[in-house]
Amino acid sequence: MERNQLPLKKVLSLTENIVPSMRYKEGEDFARWQEKGREKLKELLGLPFVLCDDLFSVESETECADYKEVRFTFQSEEGYFVPCHLLIPSGITQPVPVVLCLQGHSTGMHISLGRAKFPGDENLIAGGDRDFAIGAVKRGYCALTIEQRAMGECGSGENGAPACHVSTMANLLIGRTTIGERVWDVMRAIDVLEKYFSVVIDAENIICLGNSGGGTTTFYTACLEERIKTAIVSCAFASFDESISAMFHCTCNFVPGMRRYFDMGDLSGLIAPKNLMIVSGAKDSIFPLESAQREFEMTEALYKHTKGKCVHVIGSEGHRFYYDDAWKVYDEIF
Repeated sequence: MERNQLPLKKVLSLTENIVPSMRYKEGEDFARWQEKGREKLKELLGLPFVLCDDLFSVESETECADYKEVRFTFQSEEGYFVPCHLLIPSGITQPVPVVLCLQGHSTGMHISLGRAKFPGDENLIAGGDRDFAIGAVKRGYCALTIEQRAMGECGSGENGAPACHVSTMANLLIGRTTIGERVWDVMRAIDVLEKYFSVVIDAENIICLGNSGGGTTTFYTACLEERIKTAIVSCAFASFDESISAMFHCTCNFVPGMRRYFDMGDLSGLIAPKNLMIVSGAKDSIFPLESAQREFEMTEALYKHTKGKCVHVIGSEGHRFYYDDAWKVYDEIF
């Protein structure tokens, strides 16, 4: 027996011996397994919250060169309002697909719009294809940016840095999670799109796209939200053991008890039969490629129980989005 074992080494040794208790067992009714899995996931995330009047309010409308931009807010929980920007391509004559754009840990949703506000924003955008909304509009799609809780306008710290820690810890004390909050906001944003923008958005073709922390929100939302048709999860997928548990990550990534029930490969089965694209960076140091590949093998096995499609796209660099690679494969497969 090793003496004076460091705390992290000890807990990782315990984790190695835990087989997720809700892992799919061959021969189970797959639909029933998914139903039970989603109920457990809601419980772990602290969902559902209480529905409320959306109190939808348009703050501005701007005509840009290639699109119209609508800035609005809505109430997702009583007393909490979510800022959004919807970009609508110019000249459309019928509803088009909509991309829900979820930035990672950054200075805010303006990154998805390709607009620098703080030092370092320009490099973040140019060096990682993170202007998701502009990319979507170039494809002729509508694009919705959603300010995630504890980021940007919804809680940023000094120089726009995310401010997840205190709100996450406070959430945990009352049985809630920051990931759960963010998932709830995306689900309620879809309600708003269907209610107020049905003339321009195709509600049968909702795409959720996020990188890093936004990829995490995309992943969990796709597990629970039936109205999403395609989930593009970038640089946010690997075994908990080799990523979230093994190194420093923002506290908002942690869901108490999760690893007892699921690893990420297990959870991906809850997304089926939606289109699922996992995007990894070959040199991503915090969501390691080899771990992502092993978990994706489980994804493929689970997807065989449905008619859904899943694909793993691997970019050549590190922790970023890969616009050309991802959308090329999207067009070919989905």
